[in-house]
Amino acid sequence: MTNSLETRGLTRSMWRFALRLGRPFLALFTVALLFYVADYWKHGQAAAFGQEENLRNIATQTAIVAVAALGMTVVIISGGIDLSVGTAIALAATMLAWSLKEDIALRLVVGENVAHAAQRLKAAESDRNAAKDAEALGTAEKRVAELTVRFESVELASKRWTKWTPWLALVVGVGTGCFCGLLNGFLISYLKMVPFIVTLGTMQFYLGLAKWVADNTTVRPDRSTQVPAWYMDLLSVRPSAQWLGVPAGVWVTIVLSIILAAVLHYTVFGRYVFAIGSNEATARLCGINVPRNKIAIYTLSGLFVGIAGLYQFSRMTVGNPTSGVGLELRVIASVVIGGGSLNGGRATVLGALSGALIMSVVASGCTQLEVSNPVQDMLLGIVIVIAVAVDQWRHGKSSA
Repeated sequence: MTNSLETRGLTRSMWRFALRLGRPFLALFTVALLFYVADYWKHGQAAAFGQEENLRNIATQTAIVAVAALGMTVVIISGGIDLSVGTAIALAATMLAWSLKEDIALRLVVGENVAHAAQRLKAAESDRNAAKDAEALGTAEKRVAELTVRFESVELASKRWTKWTPWLALVVGVGTGCFCGLLNGFLISYLKMVPFIVTLGTMQFYLGLAKWVADNTTVRPDRSTQVPAWYMDLLSVRPSAQWLGVPAGVWVTIVLSIILAAVLHYTVFGRYVFAIGSNEATARLCGINVPRNKIAIYTLSGLFVGIAGLYQFSRMTVGNPTSGVGLELRVIASVVIGGGSLNGGRATVLGALSGALIMSVVASGCTQLEVSNPVQDMLLGIVIVIAVAVDQWRHGKSSA
C-alpha cells in the first residue's frame, strides 16, 4: 500500500514537472497551429507557413531577440528591468563594425591602419604637387618620403596583425554589451536608483554613444576583405551556412539557454537571483550581498546583449546606431509572454524562448496571410496585453 502511494505521488510529481516544462510551448503550439490552418485554408496546397524554409526563417529571425531575452530573464527574475537593451545591442553591433572597418588589431599595434596611412600619404603627395617654390617643394618631398616609409611599414605589419582583427572585434562587441550591463548594475545598486529610470537614461546614452562612434552614419566594413565568412554565416539561411538544418547562431542560442537554465536552477548565484526577486529585504537579511549580485545580474545580461549585437551584425553586416530602437520592447515582451512576472521572482528560460518564438510566428503568419503591418502591430500588442493580464491574474491568485 505504501509503495503504491509513493508510486502514485511520484507519477503526479512527474506529470506536474512535465506540464510546467511544456506550458510555455503550449501557447506557441496553439498560435502556430492557428496560423497554419488559416494559411492552408487561404492558399491550399500552396500554403507556405508550415514549410521547412519558413520554419527555418522563423528560427533565424528569432535568434537576436531570443538571446537578448535570456539576459532579460535573469534581470526580471531579480525584480529589475532593462529598457536600454535595444540601444545597447545596436551599440555593440556598431562597435564591432567599427573595429572591423578600422582594423583594430593593427591600430593597437602601430597606431593606424593601412587606409589611414595611405590617406596621409596621398595628402602629402597632393601638397608636394601644389608646392610653388623650392623650399616648400623640399619640405613636401621630405614629408612624402617619411610617409612612404611609414605606409610600407604599416602595410607590412598588416600582414601579421590583421588576421587577429575579427577576434579582437568580437571581444570589443561582446565586451561593449558587458560594459553596458555593468554600468546599469552599478548605477542601480550603489546609487540606489530605480531600474526603470536608470535604464531609461542609459538607453538614450547608449544611442548617443553609438551615433558618436559611427559619426552619425552607418559603419560599413568591406564585406569582401574585412568581414570574415563565419561572421556572415552565423545567422545565414544559405544551405552552405547551415548545420543540421539551421544556422549555427540558432544552435549557439540553444546551448546558451541550456547553460543559463542550469546556472539559474543548480548554482548558488541562481538561488540568489530568485531570492532577490522574491523579496529583496529578506534576501539582504539572509546575508546576501544584494548590490554585488545585482551588478553580476546586469553584467550577465550585458553578456547576452553583446552576443545579440554580434547576431545583429551577422544579419546586417553593418553597424547601424539606430537599429536597436524599439527592440527592448520585443525583448521584454518575450519574457512576459513566456510567463515571466514583472513583479520579480518568476521567469523561465523556456518561457523566454517560447515568447520570442510566438512573436516571430505572429509576424510570419501575418505575412503569409498578407496582413498589413499596422494590423500585425495591433495583434502583437493584444498578445502582450493578454500575457500581462494572465500574469497579474496568477499573481493575484497566488497571493490570495
